[in-house]
Amino acid sequence: EFILLGLSNTTELQVLFFTFFFLAYAMVLLGNLLIIVTVRTDPKLSSPMYFLLCNLSFLDICCTSVTSPRMLVDLLSQKKVIAFEDCIAQLFFLHFVGASEMFLLTVMAFDRYAAICKPLRYPAIMSRQTCWVLVSACWAGGFLHSIVQTLLTIQLPFCGPNTIDNYFCDVPPVIRLACTDIYVTEWLMASNSGLISLVCFLLLVTSYTFILVTIRVRFTEGHWKALSTCASHVMVVTLFFAPCIFIYLRPFSTFPSDKHICVIYTVFSPALNPLIYTLRNNEVKASMWKLWERCK
Repeated sequence: EFILLGLSNTTELQVLFFTFFFLAYAMVLLGNLLIIVTVRTDPKLSSPMYFLLCNLSFLDICCTSVTSPRMLVDLLSQKKVIAFEDCIAQLFFLHFVGASEMFLLTVMAFDRYAAICKPLRYPAIMSRQTCWVLVSACWAGGFLHSIVQTLLTIQLPFCGPNTIDNYFCDVPPVIRLACTDIYVTEWLMASNSGLISLVCFLLLVTSYTFILVTIRVRFTEGHWKALSTCASHVMVVTLFFAPCIFIYLRPFSTFPSDKHICVIYTVFSPALNPLIYTLRNNEVKASMWKLWERCK
């Protein structure tokens, strides 16, 4: 078993953290569920962008549910113990969902590129069948990535320290506890997680560069609306990718714990996604209002 140190050992701070993260988790669940229900019940929100947004909301719920419930329980517990099997399961599902979300955000950027730069061919490029194939590929890519990370972790011998300086089990703090030289393993893991984060981020930057160039050449009211949508996407990308690149694209054993940075992509980003996508999207707000009217 492993002992999780959590975010703080101070009782007063633990109570404060519990209140804050409980509200944040509730916001993630309610906000993203509201987006899913709204998109699924309104026929007007049937475009590929909203189909992908619905999948992003589901991944956000999964991502924060891997870590937040356990963290909330541990904040009220004296001894934060997690079994080895539970730790590996948490590590697997975190990377499974996290990598799938990275791939999905890249697909969403491609969707905006096709909508703005190739408007006449957009219905053919992003057909319903293509969307399903792309989303399935995102899940499959996340699964393969997570399998690699998990297999590299469980083959390590753990026979010494069992204290993890974090509030959940992740690759960097776990492999630091291995009773062997992890130089090769950590570089394999960094090249896996880090390169996936970096390559996806570069693809996103490239797509937005093409979008900005296109808008600069031929600017219309429709392009302004698309640019507003892209601005929301950029905010999500920045919150999600920057911490992941910082944490995973480097040797794990030579740097201290990044547990406070992990909060950004495990809690803050999933909690802000519903706000970002609803407050800046009139169609979603109108659909939510109609849903509210029907439910009254």
